[in-house]
Amino acid sequence: MKNSLLVKGVLLAAVLPLLAGCAGRAAHRDHPVVVEVTDGVPPPPAPQRDIVLPLPGSPAQWFWVAGCWEWNERWVWVSGRWASRPYAGAVWSAAHWDGHGQRRVWVTGHWR
Repeated sequence: MKNSLLVKGVLLAAVLPLLAGCAGRAAHRDHPVVVEVTDGVPPPPAPQRDIVLPLPGSPAQWFWVAGCWEWNERWVWVSGRWASRPYAGAVWSAAHWDGHGQRRVWVTGHWR
């Protein structure tokens, strides 16, 4: 039992830095990136299941950002991750479709 917990701890320690690189792209933005999507672009696929990792610190400082599809010339899955709030009271706004006049746009996740 102790060996199993030790192995899991070592694996988690090895994986967290890799996840931090992924989180850096979207999790620390404080403004949305709006991508105009042409009529030929299909909607994003159904969300994938995320594995919620253990909380890395104080619940007041960390927020679980659910995985989502991001548009980058094609739909790319960005896994869920814990993100450190950039300032007290920051609220995560998930990626979503929005209408800007006659245009359909994809707004990436961001802090507000």
